[in-house]
Amino acid sequence: MRRRFFSLTVAAALAVVPLSAAAQISPGIQLSGTIDQNISSGNAQIGGRVTVSNVHSQDNDINGAVLYGHVDDVQAASQGRAGKIEITWDKLRTRSGNSYAINARTVSMQVNTKNNTLNEAGGAVAGMIIGNILGKKLGTNGGGLVGAAGGYMYGHNAKQNVTIPANSVVTVQVLRAYRQSH
Repeated sequence: MRRRFFSLTVAAALAVVPLSAAAQISPGIQLSGTIDQNISSGNAQIGGRVTVSNVHSQDNDINGAVLYGHVDDVQAASQGRAGKIEITWDKLRTRSGNSYAINARTVSMQVNTKNNTLNEAGGAVAGMIIGNILGKKLGTNGGGLVGAAGGYMYGHNAKQNVTIPANSVVTVQVLRAYRQSH
């Protein structure tokens, strides 16, 4: 009777242990969660910390974890150069408190780029005005058209910064994971 009671007690205890405590972080597993902060290529710094909360696996064996990373590379947008942000994922802490050093690649992430149409239109209008003024001084009527084309091209080449908005969903695929001691 005592042995049966012990077996039932162990079984009951195991039934309430969250699955995340027993879950393994193996290569190929995909983890999704929501990013905690806005990140912009206009003001991000290399080494800046990034966290993703409510991280879960597709099969929900891992649930409520936190993913940690840092900005590995950033390029602010400028004339002819698009903005970019690269994030390296370093660590995963499960809800049960286990920590894993990880190497993971981003599978999907919401990245917003401001629409450049206003720059293009503004460049074309400004170019047309300047082209008309210069054309009249040179005695030609084609200055406005040439100026508009040049202004449009200048506006088109003025690249925009990218932003990763807070609370957007991020999905990563684990390449390697090593459990760390407490």
